[in-house]
Amino acid sequence: MRTIAIKKGQEASVSKFISNRAEDDLRNIDSDVYKIINKIRAEGDAGVYYYNKCFDGLDYVSAPYELRVSDQEIDEAFLLIEETLKDALQQAALKITAFHKKQLEQTWTYEEKNGVLLGQLINPIASVGVYVPGGKAAYPSTVLMNVIPAKIAGVERLVMVTPPNKDGVINPYVLAAAKLAGVDEIYKTGGAQAIAALAYGTESIKAVDKITGPGNIYVARAKKMVYGVVGIDMIAGPSEICIIADEHANADFIAADLLSQAEHDEMATSVLITTSAELADKVRIQVAAQLIKLDREGIATISIHNNGIIFLAEDLSSCFDISNYLAPEHLEIMLDQPKSHLDKVRNAGAVFLGSYSPEPLGDYFAGPNHTLPTGGNSRFSSPLGVYDFIKKSSIIYYPKEVLYNEKDQIIAIAEKEGLTAHAAAIALRFKPE
Repeated sequence: MRTIAIKKGQEASVSKFISNRAEDDLRNIDSDVYKIINKIRAEGDAGVYYYNKCFDGLDYVSAPYELRVSDQEIDEAFLLIEETLKDALQQAALKITAFHKKQLEQTWTYEEKNGVLLGQLINPIASVGVYVPGGKAAYPSTVLMNVIPAKIAGVERLVMVTPPNKDGVINPYVLAAAKLAGVDEIYKTGGAQAIAALAYGTESIKAVDKITGPGNIYVARAKKMVYGVVGIDMIAGPSEICIIADEHANADFIAADLLSQAEHDEMATSVLITTSAELADKVRIQVAAQLIKLDREGIATISIHNNGIIFLAEDLSSCFDISNYLAPEHLEIMLDQPKSHLDKVRNAGAVFLGSYSPEPLGDYFAGPNHTLPTGGNSRFSSPLGVYDFIKKSSIIYYPKEVLYNEKDQIIAIAEKEGLTAHAAAIALRFKPE
């Protein structure tokens, strides 16, 4: 891991050291994604089958299969998983449900003395598509984190898409989580073709109103391209962790938590911010020692080599300034009395307080959502929540006499903007017969 000393007042310079924040040359990727989307729009199911063969090795001609996962496949997957994991998923689902129920909003109105009624109408989005990645790992937790808030919001139709293996089989843990969470439809397709199918619809996959869930760069670019046709949650990038720690923190814990993100993929970013050069040395030694024991050593090694950084700050205030400039996806505060420092955090997707609240706790079990803004986007966006699956409509009711009393002000504003039809729509209601 690189160590970079940051002088007081230079905290804003830290973003340049995070390599995956740079804008990649996406022209070739965007060209490919555009072709995929257009093929799905033109050919529907045939296009999905074509790209399933290209990317996942499923040949519909030699071995015909249904895109939609059958109830029998789901039930069989549920029976396959061990009881300990089934219980863990059920307990996680209960915690996720309890947390997200607190986010539920209700329709509200208020009436003024003159009879004016104003308010806000809350309605769930009718249909949502959830993308669950395959590839390097299986993510049943992603199913729970995306589906449960949508269910709480009242979404009527929940569709899941996920890439199958070359035999056309979806990971049983993902299917089991989908059954627990209450997914209505599941389809065997991934990548940009799955996003296009959800956005535009095919013979088998009816279009949805919004798409959520993480994926690779092709999925991310596809989501960006279909935005406007459908809603999306966010454009998720590589995972990030930032840890603020002083000389009293446990170097073993810090190293383990940094590696918990490094194993996600080669572009993941792991950052330690500390005032202690001694702690920095201990963490660097521990990272190297723990790396060689990981099942995903190769991925984590590349991630740490390319994107592992230790920032040495002059004081604790500077540590938080650096973190706020980075606006990390995950922020761990490993300091004495960590709760007392919470008011210093301005930008972070999720904040973990103390040595016994590690990031994986949030990934799987605590209850808050693990779908978080990356790439510095926590400066302006929030974790996935129930609020992502609802729509808000304003409510306005005016009695005739109140509109009459306020018509001149409304007409004056409309005419000043040059919108005379707006003014006329008010004036004609009170034009003498």
